[in-house]
This record gives sequence, C-alpha cells and structure tokens, in this order.
Amino acid sequence: MTSSKPFLRALAGDTVRPAPVWMMRQAGRYLPEYRELRIQAANFVDFCFTPSMAIEATLQPLRRYAMNAAILFSDILVIPHGLGQDVAFREGEGPVLDAITDAAGIEALQPGAVNERLAPVFETVRGVKAALDEKTALIGFAGAPFTVALYMIEGRGGTEGTKIRRWAAEAPDEFGRLIDILSEATTAYLIEQIENGAEALQLFDSWAGLLPESMFRRWVIAPNRRIVEAVKAAHPNIPIIGFPRNAGVLYRDFAVETGVDGVSIDATVPLEWAAETLQPICTVQGNLDNHVLLSGGETLEAEVGRILDAFGNGRFVFNLGHGVLPPTPPEHVGRVVDLIRARA
Repeated sequence: MTSSKPFLRALAGDTVRPAPVWMMRQAGRYLPEYRELRIQAANFVDFCFTPSMAIEATLQPLRRYAMNAAILFSDILVIPHGLGQDVAFREGEGPVLDAITDAAGIEALQPGAVNERLAPVFETVRGVKAALDEKTALIGFAGAPFTVALYMIEGRGGTEGTKIRRWAAEAPDEFGRLIDILSEATTAYLIEQIENGAEALQLFDSWAGLLPESMFRRWVIAPNRRIVEAVKAAHPNIPIIGFPRNAGVLYRDFAVETGVDGVSIDATVPLEWAAETLQPICTVQGNLDNHVLLSGGETLEAEVGRILDAFGNGRFVFNLGHGVLPPTPPEHVGRVVDLIRARA
C-alpha cells in the first residue's frame, strides 16, 4: 500500500511534488528554543539519554517549518557509549573519546550490552512517533562503521584520520574486527529503532571521503551493505538512506552495491551528474551547501532553484549537503521550505 507520507513515497521511487524536505541537524543550536532546552541538561550525553528532552528537541523544528520528516535527536557516538567506551562532549571542542589503540582495546568492548544501554533512545523513538501527524515520517539513524571507528580510534573528530588509516592499512584483519563489532551492533540498534517506530533510516558515513578506492570498497561499501542486508532481512519495507560524504564518483558504486533506497549527496556533487548517474538507481537526497543556507539572500534562492530544476522530475528528497550550521538564521531555513512549497 502506498504511503500517504511524501518522504516515504519519494524513497519508494515516486516523483513527488513539491519535493519532500527535511534537513540534517534540523534540530540544533541554530534554534533559540533548542539552546534554551540544552542548558537544562548537565552535558550532551545526558541530553541525548533524557527522552523528554530528546523528544522535545526532535519536534522543535516541526513546529516552525513544514518538514516532511523528523529525524531522531541523538548522536552517532551513542554506539561507542553502548559498547562501553568513554564518550564525552566538551564545550567548544566536540566529542572526546578514550581512544582505542590496540587489539586489546577492541576486545574490551562489550557488544552484548549495546541495546540495553541505549534503551532511552528507543523510548525517545516511541515518544516522537506518538507525537507526529499522519503526513510526517520518522527517521532513525546511526553512524556507519568506518565513521564511528574513526572517532573511537582517533579519540575525536576534526582530524585527517591518520591513526585509523594506518591501522586499516597495516593490520586490516585486526582493524576488521572492530568494523565487524560495529556492523553487528549498528544492525541491532537500527532494528530496535524500527521496532519502536522508526519508518526510515539513514546511515551517516561522514568520513568516507578520506579513503582511497580500494579501502572505500572494503571499509565503507562492504559494511554498509552488510547492515542494509541484515536490516532488510528483518524489515524489508523500511527504506534506508546512505550518506558516504565526499565519495565523489564512488557514490554510484555505493548506491548500486549497498542496496540502499536512497543516497544523500554532499554539496560538491555536480547536479547534472547526480541526476543522470544516481537518480536512475535510487532516490537522491541533497544537496544544498550549508554555507549557502547560512548566507541566505539571492544566492540561496538561486541554488534552491538549481537543485529543484535538476532533480524535480525524478525521485528526490531535498536536503543539505551536510548539517545546518549553528549560526544559521532560522528564517533562512524557513525561506528554503517556502521556495520548495512554491514548486507544487
């Protein structure tokens, strides 16, 4: 039966007008109501694991904008936390983890306890689903194994991934053990999100673009495919979006070989190439530059128009090429939504 939700229809292969829209990090620091909520939690981990706050954060942008989907408010690093690794978020510094440096650190992880430790996330999923109207879909998500492994090994983001890339090159079997643990934990986590109400999923492989082709195939395509296959075996009708950021021409192979229903593309991807190469394979999601959204004005309006012109005659979901930046004026997000709605 065809869904009444435009976002899910687009992922099923329909051409939907006006294009469905949601934005990565649509719940976040650019919203004053989010900032007011955030200061009520002692730290970001507590914020993510307090369902009443996470539910409210998820719903806040839907009260402002006519988005077609809510995305669960959480973080990709809940999986390392669930595995027993120390994870903290420092103001002005971002996530800081007790880095894994050897095989013993990998074997010390506790994969059997992940979903039990992440029970508050599933409570959030249930609460959000109960609050949504019949037209708005709920997206669950997780970080893909390579990207999560980068934080676990480097101890933070914002690096060139030297430690993880050396480990993967010098001891691939050892490194592969971590990828296997993350693949299995992520699969179980996503299936539990579905069983609590998530209607679609996104896998964020934000650091995929660091890898050369051969390593991209082994550490990005292969584990994403494994997760997609396992989730689809349990829930065949749940659409999955992959986001191997900065994959370049390898977006095509990723889309073909992983079996995702949609591929989210970053802002560097040429529109004509994506429309000709990716749209025939799966739904395309993207790809407004988040700095153009920050800037607003005529450039923003022109870029929104270019994207709609490029993808509007096929299966498409409007989004950014990466998340909303904290200094973004909320009215710029509203303007984008209005421009999309005007294309009905």
